[in-house]
Amino acid sequence: MQDSYASKLKLLMWISGLVLLIACGNIANLLLVRGMNRREEMSVRAALGAMRTRIVRQLLTESIVLSIISGMAGLIIAYAGTRMLLAMAFPGAQNIPIEARPSGMVLAFAFGVSLLTGILFGVAPAWITSNANPADALRSGTCTTTSGASLLQRSLIVLQSALALVLLVGAGMFIQSLNKLRNIDLKLNPANRYIVHFNPQAAGYSPAQVEALYRTIENRFHAIPGVQKVGISSNTPMEANNSGDGVQIQGQPSLNDGASWVRGNAEYFDSVGTHVLMGRGFTTQDTSTSPAVAVVNQSFVKGFFKPSENPIGHRFGSPGPQSSGDFEIVGVVEDTAYTSATWKDHHMYFIPMTQRIPESARRRPIEQDTGLYAHAIVIQTGRPMDNIQFIARETLAAINPNLSVAKFQTFDEQIADRFTQDRMITRLMTLFGILALLLATLGLYGVTAYTVARRTSEIGIRMALGANRSSVVGMIMRGAMLQTAIGLAAIGIPVAWFCVRYIESQLYESKGMSLAVLTIATLTLTAAAAAAGLIPAQRAASTNPSQALRTE
Repeated sequence: MQDSYASKLKLLMWISGLVLLIACGNIANLLLVRGMNRREEMSVRAALGAMRTRIVRQLLTESIVLSIISGMAGLIIAYAGTRMLLAMAFPGAQNIPIEARPSGMVLAFAFGVSLLTGILFGVAPAWITSNANPADALRSGTCTTTSGASLLQRSLIVLQSALALVLLVGAGMFIQSLNKLRNIDLKLNPANRYIVHFNPQAAGYSPAQVEALYRTIENRFHAIPGVQKVGISSNTPMEANNSGDGVQIQGQPSLNDGASWVRGNAEYFDSVGTHVLMGRGFTTQDTSTSPAVAVVNQSFVKGFFKPSENPIGHRFGSPGPQSSGDFEIVGVVEDTAYTSATWKDHHMYFIPMTQRIPESARRRPIEQDTGLYAHAIVIQTGRPMDNIQFIARETLAAINPNLSVAKFQTFDEQIADRFTQDRMITRLMTLFGILALLLATLGLYGVTAYTVARRTSEIGIRMALGANRSSVVGMIMRGAMLQTAIGLAAIGIPVAWFCVRYIESQLYESKGMSLAVLTIATLTLTAAAAAAGLIPAQRAASTNPSQALRTE
């Protein structure tokens, strides 16, 4: 499970780091604004003899205390969020294999990150604020006719916009990948089909007794009104389990290649919706005493036979002169998805449920052949049956009280389970992308609003000299949109293009950047930036010139 989730968890760590950077950029901007508003206070302190290092230490202490308090509050949210993540990773699970509880390592890491961000993103605002001229304390105010925002503040907005675009592009790429996965033709028909997992071995049946058990199961389930097909198999499509062996076609040199195999009864292919393309499927005559036969899939034929060669009648088995002719191919079925929807060219063969593998029969008696145990019953009904789970449990219990249902799922649920990780990472990427967009928008709004407040007198003078509302709105909007445009064009798009290369392995059939995703992400961020800048711009355009001139 660690191997399965490792790459996605590492990706989430990087994503969390980017969101943390955006949040820290916002905090740094807020501290800068707060520091600018306290310049008069700092000027007084400096005039009274306070050293610059003393002022920096005071402001930095405030920043660190703020970060530690935020970190402690964040831990409470984080542990609640961990439960949400586990619910997403293991949907519907009764016993989750991971427990979300406080860990000393996690606590230390969170505390360290909070402390580090408080120091790193508090130093610059503290240093700038401490650079106060004592003479400023003697002045009642300072008329401001500059742009209002410092270069550092604008740079932070540029960085926030760039990082937000990277996360939005990442979310878009994963959404696109998940949509492609959902649209894969699995060559299966899950409608009105139900999977009942059971364990005959745990119920006390020996391998020699299972053939009679399977006939009883078929007859009992067929007696239920509405049941059309009853498939019994070792594994079912889109399930985690799969068995495989090396394969050699009789009369051909060994290709050192292998294939997965599944046992099934006569109704198995119909029960899962797999179509027989050539020859035949299994019949009730394929028993433990009949000649060994097998049905292969299309990929098996392509991998082991020439394009013009008819596989029906050929024999194959495990590599070796004694076993290469164990099975006769009697049919070919279409490629259906087993284990993973993305497993291409998956060589597979199917053998009758109660038929022993000749090689295994030569090595051990039937009492020791555990390969004869089935693990799933596939029930196809003519209509949806809400009570089929209860009926299945009652039917097995009537055959033998020890025959219990280990797991029950609709076929749709079993297929959906194979996309759990992809759905989880897509949802989290989307969540982080939206959070990054919100933080970047708030950051731009804060800086623009601060700029407008600093330029109140200038805007009042402009309007007193005849500037109209539209020109004032345009002036403020140009400044806001310019920062976003620089962040997108100079940093965001190149970095996003570069980062996509490192997530390609986790995307389905995606090579390089999707122009559509990039366009949508860019337009979304641009629209958010426009909305963030429009509110302060309209406020600036509503400035009363006479009141503005009295603000200083």
